[in-house]
Amino acid sequence: MFQHILLVCTGNVCRSPVAAAQLAEALPQRRVESAGLGALTGQGVEPTARTLGEADGLDLASHRARQLDAGMLHAADLVLVMSERQRRAVGELAPEALGKTLLLGRWLDNGRGREIPDPYRKSTEAFKHVHELLREATAAWAARL
Repeated sequence: MFQHILLVCTGNVCRSPVAAAQLAEALPQRRVESAGLGALTGQGVEPTARTLGEADGLDLASHRARQLDAGMLHAADLVLVMSERQRRAVGELAPEALGKTLLLGRWLDNGRGREIPDPYRKSTEAFKHVHELLREATAAWAARL
């Protein structure tokens, strides 16, 4: 049983904190956290991502970006990343974690899976598109967990 789920993106200010909040809301009995491969350590959720998340009722106010480390990967039962590149980076950081590291978008596109692009420093429309992908992806994972 996956009791401790870790979501990983690049800066830990756009995708992973929002996805973690979405998944935590859907699976309140699980421990859900997030971190970044190149975290903007200490920063809150990017304002556009925060606005979209809060419009869905998510509490993102207390989030502070943190850098991913091997200890976090060891502690997690399941690691969800946004891209294959991030999956490979997790494998370089902790090779033993690769088997429990999957794409957050694994169940999207009728099970073919897809990467979730980084909206950082992009348009509001890009953030809205990514937010919808995160919503769909976390709902699909919640249904399977």
